[in-house]
Amino acid sequence: MTTPGELWLREYHDRKPDSQSVLIGAGRVAGDGRPSYGVFAERVGGERRVLDLGCGDGALLAEFVKIGTTAPAGIDLSAGELELARRRPELRTADLRQGRAQELPFGDSEFDAVVAHMTLMLMADLGAVVAEVARVLKPRGVFAAVVGGGGAIGASEVFSGLAKPMFDAVPEDRRFPDEGDHRTRTREGFDELLGPVGFEPVVWEQIVIEFDAPPEQVWARCCETLYPVHTLDDAQLARLKAEFTEATRELLTPSGILPAAVRLNLAKTRLAG
Repeated sequence: MTTPGELWLREYHDRKPDSQSVLIGAGRVAGDGRPSYGVFAERVGGERRVLDLGCGDGALLAEFVKIGTTAPAGIDLSAGELELARRRPELRTADLRQGRAQELPFGDSEFDAVVAHMTLMLMADLGAVVAEVARVLKPRGVFAAVVGGGGAIGASEVFSGLAKPMFDAVPEDRRFPDEGDHRTRTREGFDELLGPVGFEPVVWEQIVIEFDAPPEQVWARCCETLYPVHTLDDAQLARLKAEFTEATRELLTPSGILPAAVRLNLAKTRLAG
């Protein structure tokens, strides 16, 4: 059954179907210089059959195709996102379906790898999700996820600190229905989730994504980073922008660039064989 959080996310991404990939494309992995999609795909490797949970507009799957995936598949709540994904030349043969990760419409042992980039921590009933992942993976198949929880840096940290009290003040009927599982924020939590369905202990890596840019661009990127921003009314959003602009003046470089970054966590494991 579709949950309130899934309904909210589906409606949001139908309205703004490329917002996530545009945001991720704007950031660069510290010390590497590429967006995190390419780095993530490289960490997982060019497995032949790859399923992306919350595939969005297909940007991540396209990166997998570039490094050797020949049977890409994806599932997403948003028909708007999937429409964009189907237009990608790299995904002309991809198996792209609308649906929920808790009820995957794929066969047993169908995939060499299952991946999730900034989607797993939003999912309700994560026990059902990981059970489905274990079912559709082949023995010794790879499961890898990029999740939040590492914290913000620079202007991103300022933004988060100013925004949280405003999110708390949003009337309950307008709040973002956060249904995610806090266990995705730590290595121990991942192992607690994955161990019972047959996965090995995760390999855990923190990566830093830099969004340094002029202030107006950093403001826009911060707004896209946190879904609850879109529950604020016009007056709240205007106040948040004014407070953010004032609080980040001292962070500006002489060239007018505002440093901003977020820490993400990359977890990777294999299904026991």
